[in-house]
Amino acid sequence: MARPDKAAAVAELTDEFRSSNGAVLTEYRGLTVAQLKQLRVSLGDDVNYAVVKNTLTKIAAKDAGVESFDSLLEGPSAIAFIKGDAVVAAKGLRDFAKANPLLVIKGGVLDGKPLSSDEISKLADLESREVLLAKLAGAMKAAPQQAVSLFAAPLSQAARLFAALQEKLPAEAAPAADVQDTVQDTVEAPAEASAEETAAADS
Repeated sequence: MARPDKAAAVAELTDEFRSSNGAVLTEYRGLTVAQLKQLRVSLGDDVNYAVVKNTLTKIAAKDAGVESFDSLLEGPSAIAFIKGDAVVAAKGLRDFAKANPLLVIKGGVLDGKPLSSDEISKLADLESREVLLAKLAGAMKAAPQQAVSLFAAPLSQAARLFAALQEKLPAEAAPAADVQDTVQDTVEAPAEASAEETAAADS
């Protein structure tokens, strides 16, 4: 790849990292083009699943302040850049990996905080923003106290999970309060439009 093309690819990846609230690194060795297309469709418009070059991604991640991918960028790599609900994206990746074991979830980052593959799996077990809002809408038909109780329950569950995840993160990671803010962001932040796909095969 010519130097101008490399610079453009790095700039595009850097922008993807900066404009996404989360990113999940995967290895897709052995998956067919049709399976990758199926994965992209299943992840929806709020996730840009892009095949990336490891050397360029390391540079872009560093430029964007993402350091958790360096040791994981080996083999055929593709990244799911998440613009919407991180829980929904995590569910989509986990479910596809169960049906297609050749997809390996290696790690990720959510609002600047590194996540292991196990933590991404736990994130997938949370209820999505849409489910939480649906529960709130149903609860509003009940007494006010019941509405507060029903809506607070899943939020508390989410907060406890992220607090547990925080304990596993490196000592330099943000405090647990910031992790709980991530939960609020997942519930409250509106989805943004997805970025265009980065089409570059690993060599």
